[in-house]
Amino acid sequence: MKPVLVIWMVVTLLSCSALGAGSGVVIRTLSLDDCIREALTNNFDVQVARFTSQLSAYSLAAAYGGYDPLLNISGQHNYSVTPSSLTQDQLQYPSSVANVDSFNSGLSGLLPWGFQYNLAGNISQNNGYFTGTNANNYRDASGSVGLTMTQPLLKNFWIDSTRLQIRAARNSLKYSEQGLRAQLITSVVEIQTAYYELIYARENVQVQKDALTLAQTQLEQDQQRQQIGTLAQLSVEQDESQMAQSQANLITAQSTLETDENNLKNLITDDYKDWQAVKLLPAEPLAAQKQYFDLQDSWNKGMTLRPDYLQAQITLEQQGIQLKFDRNQLFPQLNLTGSFGYNGAGAVYNDVFAQYQNQNSPFYSYGAQLSMPLANTQARNSYKADKVTERQDLLKLKQLEQDILVEIDNAVKQAESDYESVQATRQARIYAEAALDAEEKTYAVGNATTFEVLTYQSNLTTARGQEIRSLANYEEALATLAQQEGSTLQQRNIDVIVQ
Repeated sequence: MKPVLVIWMVVTLLSCSALGAGSGVVIRTLSLDDCIREALTNNFDVQVARFTSQLSAYSLAAAYGGYDPLLNISGQHNYSVTPSSLTQDQLQYPSSVANVDSFNSGLSGLLPWGFQYNLAGNISQNNGYFTGTNANNYRDASGSVGLTMTQPLLKNFWIDSTRLQIRAARNSLKYSEQGLRAQLITSVVEIQTAYYELIYARENVQVQKDALTLAQTQLEQDQQRQQIGTLAQLSVEQDESQMAQSQANLITAQSTLETDENNLKNLITDDYKDWQAVKLLPAEPLAAQKQYFDLQDSWNKGMTLRPDYLQAQITLEQQGIQLKFDRNQLFPQLNLTGSFGYNGAGAVYNDVFAQYQNQNSPFYSYGAQLSMPLANTQARNSYKADKVTERQDLLKLKQLEQDILVEIDNAVKQAESDYESVQATRQARIYAEAALDAEEKTYAVGNATTFEVLTYQSNLTTARGQEIRSLANYEEALATLAQQEGSTLQQRNIDVIVQ
């Protein structure tokens, strides 16, 4: 059983397995799991996708802020002078001064079933006086405390804008989680491909070295024959041409190896400078293990594991929630309302608070309020548009289902074909080795030409290259099939944990 790779785990960098003697080059032997483990921590695309999921989680938490109670507290001092005036009886009414201190507080909010509440209290005291009289000072205080409630019965009853935002944010989080899975699958497959390409490149360098050795050996033997006069100069020139071509092929293969090595480094690190001088040595060979394919099982995996399919289902679910909201908006606004509380009055604040406590002056109210637009044009057309959008999303989902079936079918056929190619190229390499051996023996007794030997050598090099190419293609085809099924993470025992 392979170790479980957890996306949030802290991965310790691998230690150096060997050092190039005197070269200062670090050789690091890595298995495929080692490369995947490094990438799950350091790959840039994975890090970006991980932050996207975190942002969606924060957005969901923020959506619940619609239920946060709101506290309001205020205080105010008012000063006002009213000038004197004459009454109807031509009596002089003295001027007055109002000197009022008032305080207000409230706690309001919304509950998940649409219930709105507002607990409010206010109190004020006027330390005023009249001018030009003996008893010119007066003091009075008043206030009230109570609870006001509103409960929708039709519109905004089973869903309102706050609940819509929460459900949308919850779906967005699930969507981003699947996006993270999709990125992980993509990154793992990219690493698998790069890893197999690196193995192929290293094997191909060895194939080209062997080809160069064959060409060099043939050239040395023919030069000896040419010196003793048993071989024409043309044959030596053919050997030299073959050797030059082998050298060019080896240079190309070595360049490809360096490029493939850098490609893998780019996928497993976020600091290329630290890895630039590292030589990567794959710890695993290209081994084409026979795998039995079950198309129906692969289809079932695709319908349950593919992140893009699950995202399409989430999109359809979200549209259903929006449709439910818009349908609720078609109903009239019918609210039950009610309030109760206590009034207070007196000369000072303490008198008012005492009346609150004694509940001497209660008040209450209850009732209902109905309001509705006569045409309701906006709500009706929004609902119709959402129904069309839902049907459109359903068609997109069905199209994606069909695309997935085709893609998996193609991937299975490709993997089967690549496995057959492995067997065929292996036999072709065996035959090429036998043919070259026979031709060299024929050449040794003078019954073959240099050109024919060189042709068989070239055929053998091609056959060896095709064999390792088919091995890499088969491994990559299996990785692609798992990607099409959406089963890559399960196969590699990778757990996705979004925190």
